[in-house]
Amino acid sequence: MVAKVVTGKNIRAALHYNEQKVKEGKAECLEAAHYGCEAHQLSFAQKLRRFELLAQKNARVKTNAVHISLNFAPGEQLDKTQLREIAGLYLDRIGFGEQPYLLYQHFDAAHPHVHLVTTNLREDGSRIDLHNLGRTKSEAARKEIEERFGLVRAAGKRAESITIQPVNLEKVRYGETQTQRAISQVARGVTRTYQYTSLAELNAVLSLYGVTAYRGKENSPMFQNRGLVYSLLDDQGQRVGIPIKASAITGKPTLSKLEKQFALHQVLRRPHGSSLKARIDAVMNGNPANREAFTELLTKEGISALFRENGDGRPYGVTFVDHRTHTVFKGSDLGSAYSVNGLMERLGKQLASLTPTQKNDFSLPTAGGLGLPKASYPIHQTQKASNLQAPSTTSPLEKLLQTEGNAGTHQTTLPKRKKKKKRRLSL
Repeated sequence: MVAKVVTGKNIRAALHYNEQKVKEGKAECLEAAHYGCEAHQLSFAQKLRRFELLAQKNARVKTNAVHISLNFAPGEQLDKTQLREIAGLYLDRIGFGEQPYLLYQHFDAAHPHVHLVTTNLREDGSRIDLHNLGRTKSEAARKEIEERFGLVRAAGKRAESITIQPVNLEKVRYGETQTQRAISQVARGVTRTYQYTSLAELNAVLSLYGVTAYRGKENSPMFQNRGLVYSLLDDQGQRVGIPIKASAITGKPTLSKLEKQFALHQVLRRPHGSSLKARIDAVMNGNPANREAFTELLTKEGISALFRENGDGRPYGVTFVDHRTHTVFKGSDLGSAYSVNGLMERLGKQLASLTPTQKNDFSLPTAGGLGLPKASYPIHQTQKASNLQAPSTTSPLEKLLQTEGNAGTHQTTLPKRKKKKKRRLSL
């Protein structure tokens, strides 16, 4: 079992997300604990009012929303009674046993999972400490539940097959869904769940769901005023449709608010770097023949690799999105071996180790050391450089867009040799 705890200041948003899933037929509210009646007897307003009354008892506490997801391995069969018992036991062990909470079973992912919406404010106005809740109490609760119910252990080898999406988002396709609601849902879910250290790293995750955050052109009024909008992307990675202002989205993921998260995420994601590198190495040790095979194997490990290309189709950067730990890393931040140059060199060695018969299936590397068998890569694996242009100012966005291993330039071709001037013989 994998437990994910998200805290925030907007309990309405967490409740609305789950209720919307119920309305769409993708979830069911299994329980309304400490409400005094059954879940099906409550309206949205009544469910929300219970939390709002507690919030009024201590207006000084701003972070009072707790949204938890309990995720189980694919194939595990758990009935509603078991899910209620697991949810109740988990909340009791982390100190929320007496708190009102709503339990939702979701049906929109390959793995079984439930969501819990509750608050850390007690009836007397005191608050439950949320600091290090995941490390101090959640981990012990998870292990006890795995043992009691015979669940797949998240720390064991079998748990490696579990890939958890943050809020089980689906890729938005232009013309197929309601634009504003779809963009808002993706932007809200990704910004609250993933750990990113720049706008470009955030866009790496958003692009997986067909959305991007855009500041406008460098000299535009929107850019100068530090504005930010969220737009849909087409299959070529181009912005389409009518964008939505960040300030109009629940939670207001504006540029100023995001930038406050960059430094915090830099620290929070650090412990997960070694695990990500180990999984990348394991995939590389499986001798992938080319970049396409490499990205496909990573996907099975819950990792999305997004290569950025220049106009000639040559990669100049790579970003890894780890869906298990919900972290984002630029390749070079993990080390030179994981930068685009390091990866291509390692893949080149894999190609060199193939037999002559196997080599016939792949073209040889081109000049510059970056050319690998060219294929048509889906948008979630490859991004064109034109879609991630950075301003000339030294913003956090520019850091990700700089050529890895060659900061400050996007050029990856070898410098041309200067021709020697021929000397004329004097007669």
